[in-house]
Amino acid sequence: MNIILLGPPGAGKGTQASKLEDERGMVQLSTGDMLRAAVAAETPIGLKAKDVMARGDLVSDEIVTGILSDRLDADDVKQGFILDGYPRTEAQAHSLDALLAEKGMKLDHVVELVVDEDALVERITGRFTCAKCGEGYHDTFKLPKVAGVCDECGSTEFKRRPDDNAETVRTRMEEYRTKTAPIIPHYEPKGLVRRVDGMADIEAVSDSIDAVLDAG
Repeated sequence: MNIILLGPPGAGKGTQASKLEDERGMVQLSTGDMLRAAVAAETPIGLKAKDVMARGDLVSDEIVTGILSDRLDADDVKQGFILDGYPRTEAQAHSLDALLAEKGMKLDHVVELVVDEDALVERITGRFTCAKCGEGYHDTFKLPKVAGVCDECGSTEFKRRPDDNAETVRTRMEEYRTKTAPIIPHYEPKGLVRRVDGMADIEAVSDSIDAVLDAG
């Protein structure tokens, strides 16, 4: 089963991809991870990417597609893959179509985690963690049982990610709407797009994705 997992930052793509890896043996293919691995391994395409990055330029679609092409030849991908972060544009979607056809592979589903923007802003901006053990909390949904004291380790120090603020979150969502969401019309006529309620709890989202994949 080969899928693209779509949704704005904070929609829970990483969590769901990890569950699919653990439960179905699928492999998450993140463009950032693949790029770093190719550069570290000094593959021909990785060296090309390294030169581009050293100049401070953006890595081209051609290089990203080349790195993905190499990765799709690995044995672990045969159990199925989850594309996260690629394709981001319609041009990349066309490149992916050609690449998969060339390798005799196909996409089974494009799964979009649909979110309510205002609720997602609240979900993300309310997050904070224990600075000592990393236990996660939320201003609305999960406060420590004793105010200011971590339930797990008793620490009184907490931290928030600097980019977990409303302005940054809305900017990232706008970028998703303008740059990534437009690939959906590319896949809609092919009957590949499936939408899942990304605002449900983690297990309910997982169950919805499972239902999509089990339906074939």
